[in-house]
Amino acid sequence: MFKYFLHFYKLPFTVPKNTSIKSVLIIGSGPIVIGQACEFDYSGSQAARSLREEGIEVVLINSNPATIMTDPISADHVYLLPLEKKYIVEILEKHKEMGRPIDAVLPTMGGQTALNLAIDCDKAGIWKKYNVEIIGVDIKAIETTEDREKFRLKMLELGVNVCKGRTARSFLEGKEIAQEIGFPLVIRPSFTLGGTGGGFVEKEEDFDKALNYGLHASPVHEVLVEQSVMGWKEYELELLRDSKGNFIIICSIENFDPMGVHTGDSITVAPAMTLPDTLYQQMRDLSIKMMNGIGKFAGGCNVQFSVNPADDKIIAIEINPRVSRSSALASKATGYPIAKIAAKMAIGYDLDELINPITGSTSAFFEPSIDYVIVKVPRWNFDKFKGADRSLGLQMKSVGEAMGIGRNFQEALQKACQSLEIRRNGLGADGRELRDQEAIKYSLQHPSWDRLFHIYDAFKIGLSFKTIQNLTKIDAWFLKQIEELIELEHEIEKYDLEDLPKELLLTAKQKGYADRQIAHLIGTKESKVYDRRKALGIKRVYKCVDTCAAEFEAKTPYYYSTFNTSQEFPDNESVVSDRKKVMVLGSGPNRIGQGIEFDYSCVHGVLAAKEAGYETIMVNCNPETVSTDPDISDKLYFEPVFWEHVFDIIEHEKPEGVIVQLGGQTALKMAEKLEKYGVKIIGTDFHSLDWAEDRGRFSSLLEELGIPYPKFGTVRDSDTAVELSRTLGFPLLVRPSYVLGGQSMKIVINEKELEQHVVKILHDIPDNNILLDHFLEGALEAEADAICDGEDAYIIGVMEHIEPAGIHSGDSHAALPPFDLTADEIRQIEEHTRKIALAMNVKGLINVQFAVKDGVVFVIEANPRASRTVPFICKAYQEPYVNYATKLMLGDKKVKDFNFNPVKNGWAIKIPVFSFNKFPNVNKELGPEMKSTGEAIYFIKDLEDEFFQKIYGERNLYLSR
Repeated sequence: MFKYFLHFYKLPFTVPKNTSIKSVLIIGSGPIVIGQACEFDYSGSQAARSLREEGIEVVLINSNPATIMTDPISADHVYLLPLEKKYIVEILEKHKEMGRPIDAVLPTMGGQTALNLAIDCDKAGIWKKYNVEIIGVDIKAIETTEDREKFRLKMLELGVNVCKGRTARSFLEGKEIAQEIGFPLVIRPSFTLGGTGGGFVEKEEDFDKALNYGLHASPVHEVLVEQSVMGWKEYELELLRDSKGNFIIICSIENFDPMGVHTGDSITVAPAMTLPDTLYQQMRDLSIKMMNGIGKFAGGCNVQFSVNPADDKIIAIEINPRVSRSSALASKATGYPIAKIAAKMAIGYDLDELINPITGSTSAFFEPSIDYVIVKVPRWNFDKFKGADRSLGLQMKSVGEAMGIGRNFQEALQKACQSLEIRRNGLGADGRELRDQEAIKYSLQHPSWDRLFHIYDAFKIGLSFKTIQNLTKIDAWFLKQIEELIELEHEIEKYDLEDLPKELLLTAKQKGYADRQIAHLIGTKESKVYDRRKALGIKRVYKCVDTCAAEFEAKTPYYYSTFNTSQEFPDNESVVSDRKKVMVLGSGPNRIGQGIEFDYSCVHGVLAAKEAGYETIMVNCNPETVSTDPDISDKLYFEPVFWEHVFDIIEHEKPEGVIVQLGGQTALKMAEKLEKYGVKIIGTDFHSLDWAEDRGRFSSLLEELGIPYPKFGTVRDSDTAVELSRTLGFPLLVRPSYVLGGQSMKIVINEKELEQHVVKILHDIPDNNILLDHFLEGALEAEADAICDGEDAYIIGVMEHIEPAGIHSGDSHAALPPFDLTADEIRQIEEHTRKIALAMNVKGLINVQFAVKDGVVFVIEANPRASRTVPFICKAYQEPYVNYATKLMLGDKKVKDFNFNPVKNGWAIKIPVFSFNKFPNVNKELGPEMKSTGEAIYFIKDLEDEFFQKIYGERNLYLSR
């Protein structure tokens, strides 16, 4: 369907494979923040594996404990240290003393953080002093691309069009440039990540404030002030170049949203859908000219262009000489492992010397051609930031993303929407449409996270095509695709289930409609639609992601589903083996409260199940993660973690069972349906999982076990809540059931606040059981993680929170082991954890949270699943607890079979990291609802440590409700 042919570009410079490189330092990207997320865990892990295949010793520095990248399976030496110059020197010095000096540094796998650190070390003469070669990029190229003025001048020198503008290094200079260019204009700070500090300025009166903000946001206090190209079309090309000057374009990506929305906040589509071949050829030539112009290094590049829809004029927006969020997406979209190949090229291999890992037989020197469509939709968390500006612009605000793969744009788009976990069943047809015409029009003109859904709503209420296009500036082709869906729905609504024509039902399935959506349109149950399509022989088939449009056989088992289109694609390419299988459900798109730590657990779960002799099947839809690297599991299904998709894979593969306790709340929410449909849950069963969520049952269990807990009650309306509060007494902790990351949790101090919050929860999550707990003011908070086989439990770690109870555990600094709990309090924590794990018949992992007051340890809650703290404990104690837990789930081992030997030396501190800088109007107070986007680990030898003293001194600073 979409074919780009191989073009050979040869340049007269060559470098042979560098045999002098025996060891490489990879710099990671640090804690997850908005704008720099787990795509760098994926690229860093892949690069490390790629270099180790060549017999190169890999040394890695990163402060993020939740990643696979910082795991012993990734590198020969892992340093969980802050990303600062002094620690780089410490590592270089240590390896020199060991007689195994580091030969080279690869800084392109750790995002902007790694690049900035590499530049700082270069300026300080560190690489030169230790004779370390920078590979995969050159510093001049970074400086040219990050310094907005150098980039602009270089592009003009190369004859590449750029926006009219200049760089301002002072407030006065910025004012002068604005006067020259005129409004509207755009401000882009130099050396920032995720568009921080940037923005559009429509009117002169808004300029001073925006200029000031941009100058302060840039670490070098300079901004590019240029003409606005708001509303133009935006495209990206992903390139690779080797040392001989061979180029390949991995894929073209088109932004559904026009210029004006940061590409990380845009819906993106691969390959480009509305790009004529003539313009594509111009873009390829320009991108090659640009990459050659900035430096002669071997590696990857992401180039962004804008096209004026009126006259097809192309301008260059920026070029990133490193792997990026887009290259992780391009790798998953095409199956071509960009980071893996880029790492090999960094040590001197050329493209024509490498094998394509997907086919295992053809050359890596080829351009992927794909016969399917990829749609990426970002995932936002504005609900966590009260008062945040929800509009989308030049500063990235999304916290994660989901990707859908389909035979056509509509199917891929609906699958991406089903993957978001925002209680939508696809693009629409779920009863949650907006009908207010003025609100829809406002949303179309002022993009926010839900504009995509409002475009659908606009067509549904009958707004004209012309109005929708004028307000959104989105290309007519994309809008037509959405309009077609509305037309199809009107057709479906004319029928009942019994008389719905087979062709119409098949068309709906081919356009990505879930059974649930079709059921909504014709007023029946999801299960009835499922039965009807099965009876009509309308079945999902699985196709291979193979990089070469099925021209060569793929060796990598990486699949997506679609619907049989009669003779065009009749075969099911996923062949079922007769081996015993286990399926692991992933955690979907990253969000606050459910991040990369669950991906870490899923990857280790897969590897442990392999060791136990199972064929492993991974189901996930997050393009940034290591779990969706086709190298990890025996079979990867890149599908929404959405009931219909999961069940169809189970029906196809018939695994022994499904592991749900490693993929966070996403996977856990499937447990009830799996139980209902008779699918075996591996490890802790549904009744025990539900026990923890059903507060009444759980408290009865605690009472039976003689374990103290705060007084509580369960309500379903505000009147009963007020009545109950008179018995429990204020302050009260109010929270819904079955949520993660403290969603909608709040501490209330009077009846008015209680009533307001209960009404809000019932509006957001109808029919929810709301829990009211008496809040233990002034208590200390602690938590324990354990592994259990149903007969025996082993406590892997007890952590004490540095902040008082009332701040969500994900937002607290925490110390492992505890620092001022008494021996008796620790004994109570361990005893309670063991009793709960055994009474609930846990097989696998459990996390228990405690409040400690006046020497008494109260249990707040128990989660019989992987938790945020498990990877942290694994890294601190240097033991693979997720591996052990998975083998317990499978019944392959018992607790007594493991020889536990944790490395305990001083304390490990978990440091929460926030992205409040993206939401300047939001106050930074913390409470029971989690707001941090990531975390770092920091080791201290004693409690006199300066860092510990500082955070201990500030422990009450941000506590709110």
